[in-house]
Amino acid sequence: MGKIYVVGIGPGGAGQTTPRAEAALAASDVLVGYTTYIDLIRDRYPEKELVATPMTTEVERCKTCRDLALSGRTAAMVCGGDAGVYGMAGLVYQVCAGCPEVEIEVIPGVTAATAGAALLGAPLIHDFAAVSLSDALTPWETIARRLELAAEGDFVLCLYNPASRRRPDTLRQAAALLLRHRSPDTPCGLARRVGRPGEEAKICTLRELGEQQADMFTTVFVGSSQTRVINGRLVTPRGYEQKGTL
Repeated sequence: MGKIYVVGIGPGGAGQTTPRAEAALAASDVLVGYTTYIDLIRDRYPEKELVATPMTTEVERCKTCRDLALSGRTAAMVCGGDAGVYGMAGLVYQVCAGCPEVEIEVIPGVTAATAGAALLGAPLIHDFAAVSLSDALTPWETIARRLELAAEGDFVLCLYNPASRRRPDTLRQAAALLLRHRSPDTPCGLARRVGRPGEEAKICTLRELGEQQADMFTTVFVGSSQTRVINGRLVTPRGYEQKGTL
């Protein structure tokens, strides 16, 4: 019986793919993934069989991996960032629910939250919540409720999938919701194409956030009441100054 590796390759650059992920890809007969992610590693594995599929074909992609494993081959489901954070790990397990003989191993990777945070400074040092603004699989009403509850709890927010061609206004809508609970001067940050050509980072206020340009390659950070800008970097103190050690 074959095997499925569910591999998080990080945000894009070869230097941000872990050695364990590289080893799993090297050990696989076939690399399967969303076209953008396959293109990121295509040159690194010229000898491999590659299966690239477009957006919205996630279930078919996972079934391809399952069928490859059932045929005795080793397949890698290639995911951007971390395979278990808005990645394909859960869906692979679901698709293989009736095939307990298929071995599945999830390989973690550097996710957009940590990669983007590092580019901007240190916004996630204290408690934070991650919310995807994509309503493709989750109703907007549910997303809005989660945003408001996280804002009430004074969490730093990490927003995945802030906008797309189909929904250009979701970041603006999210910012308007958050302004009900946060100061307009709350520091925010946007990290785009982290680890890839065209990498960008920008700091703004919550008042300005709704007007910022964002896309599916952008991760947005909204500070808590404690977050501030230090020497041009977004930082959320953890509380050492309250203990008198600073």
